[in-house]
Amino acid sequence: MKIVLQRSKAASVTVDGAVTGAIDQGYVLLVGITQEDTQEDIAYLARKVANLRLWEDAEGKMNHSILEHGGAILSVSQFTLYGDVKKGNRPSFTGAARPEVAKPLWEAFNQTLREYGLQVETGIFGAMMEVALINDGPVTILLESK
Repeated sequence: MKIVLQRSKAASVTVDGAVTGAIDQGYVLLVGITQEDTQEDIAYLARKVANLRLWEDAEGKMNHSILEHGGAILSVSQFTLYGDVKKGNRPSFTGAARPEVAKPLWEAFNQTLREYGLQVETGIFGAMMEVALINDGPVTILLESK
């Protein structure tokens, strides 16, 4: 499982002209799921996202988690994180989980974040989406469960 986490001041996802999820400050998560991912990967990365200290304290140091600072999550399924371009110029997505595997895992990941008490908004799995965000910092972190 891979996540590109971006701290944002505001973000939204739109599908066919309709906003399906929007947050004020918080994290935008681009979530890629591979064929080998399990509940353990979900638990590990949800705990990591909830507890990462990416928000400044009174002294300007990144010492507060989103749980302490406040904020919401915008989670977007992103199979292209498993695009392999080692050979040629067209990406191969064979490392990404098939939709019937990936969708339930992505939904379980979002639910696990909610169980931490976080507000989680989402895109629509498998849809062509437009993601808009104001990156705060910019702070961008890459997370992997393997």
